[in-house]
Amino acid sequence: MGTDTTSYNLMSASEDGSIRRWRRDGEPVCKPLNGDGGAVVSLVVSPKETMVASGSADGKLRLWDAKEGRMVGEPWEGHNAAIRCISWSPTDEEVASGSEDGTIRRWHADTGRQIALPIETGHGWVNTLRYSPQGDKFASGGADAKICVWSKDSELLIEINGHSNSVMSLCWSMDGANIFSGSAGCTIRKWRSIDGEEFVVLRGHTNTITSLCLSLDERYLVSASTDCSIRIWDLNNNQLIGKPLLHDDELKALAIFPGGKYLASAGIDRKIYLWSFEAALQQGGDQVRAHIAA
Repeated sequence: MGTDTTSYNLMSASEDGSIRRWRRDGEPVCKPLNGDGGAVVSLVVSPKETMVASGSADGKLRLWDAKEGRMVGEPWEGHNAAIRCISWSPTDEEVASGSEDGTIRRWHADTGRQIALPIETGHGWVNTLRYSPQGDKFASGGADAKICVWSKDSELLIEINGHSNSVMSLCWSMDGANIFSGSAGCTIRKWRSIDGEEFVVLRGHTNTITSLCLSLDERYLVSASTDCSIRIWDLNNNQLIGKPLLHDDELKALAIFPGGKYLASAGIDRKIYLWSFEAALQQGGDQVRAHIAA
């Protein structure tokens, strides 16, 4: 799932093989996009919000023109299993993908050509992948419960250990100094990216943490879980704020809108929920749900 500021406000991907575009009021925009690659497992919007990359169960990446809603060129081939995660570099020049085949591959964003040899991560499944905000490195997490930080030249800089189960989600602080990780072991952890020192462990979810986002001012961390809830953490005191925001089933994706006014979430209940972030900070619960797209 991703957000943008073109003629619509939200894009979603599904196991039904489609990518759909939505306005903020829940109205769909144009026809669904379909690349015939089976389930769409991962989706990312480019930094300039003009392009979208998707990863599918067939192991191929597809590039889409976000405004015109058409696929650009042929699918990018290389992985031999489902692509579970994609990250677009903040420089807009390259895309990295992580797969169930255990590799990370880096692609030139304009041509779709692979930039370097695949990285054999040792993760087993690569579940999550994120470039640092500076674009000089990227972090990955996978089924081996480890976090790896890689240089832009694909060199392993550091391996971080501490989770007891698969690492499912990552996000960076804006200065690149810290990494937040969520795991299938129900914990969220904060690490110093340069040496892997653990700063804090956040506990509150009762199942896998599937997605993490930082607020624009970096005071709050927002997490989504297969326990059907979104939780907001105050990073000044590492405490939960308000009541959980609830779905009817497991959550798979979470995004903060540009400007930070809304949260969007999606899960296996086939619905997209839009939430007022301000109201969630003040109250929590279903009363902050703004719109539902089914």
